[in-house]
Amino acid sequence: MQQIKAYLDQIATISQEDWHFFTSKLKPNTIKKKTIFLKVNEIENQISFIESGVVRLFIPKENPEKEITFGFSFKDQFISAYDSFLTQQPSAYQLQALTETKLLSISYNDLQEVYKRTQIGNLIGRLTAERLFLIKSKREQNLLNLSAEERYIKLFKERPELLKVIPLKYISSYIGITAQALSRIRKRI
Repeated sequence: MQQIKAYLDQIATISQEDWHFFTSKLKPNTIKKKTIFLKVNEIENQISFIESGVVRLFIPKENPEKEITFGFSFKDQFISAYDSFLTQQPSAYQLQALTETKLLSISYNDLQEVYKRTQIGNLIGRLTAERLFLIKSKREQNLLNLSAEERYIKLFKERPELLKVIPLKYISSYIGITAQALSRIRKRI
């Protein structure tokens, strides 16, 4: 609980009463390595804070080599199929724990109650949504404006831990190239 408290304290000051109400709604969960914990066509009913671990967001394909990885989330970040969570409509993608992952999760209904009953709920919700949007926007801009090699170098500089824990096939998909093309880029660098 201290990790999520430290994260939220960076956003705003939370009263003890609001903090206790919010944490009473959080449920701990441990996901085993390589487990898909939200599948296509399931409705995302929770948003989670990652206490430890790495989660991959991806679009599955019949041929696993053609899966499209479009996001990763790490320790001290929130994870959700956020569009499905907001609309309560089926997800078009999946969430997978790449390592054993410990989460603190809050359900859609409980979060709505936090929004209604606390002073800080809406601010936290808005700022978290803004953070998720900025990550998505930055990735889209990188895909449109940078070469594959530039995307790889930028990823390596910004998130070196990614390369230690995530298989290269997922990294190549994330930056929009084949595993073979990534191998050639890595040899050049």
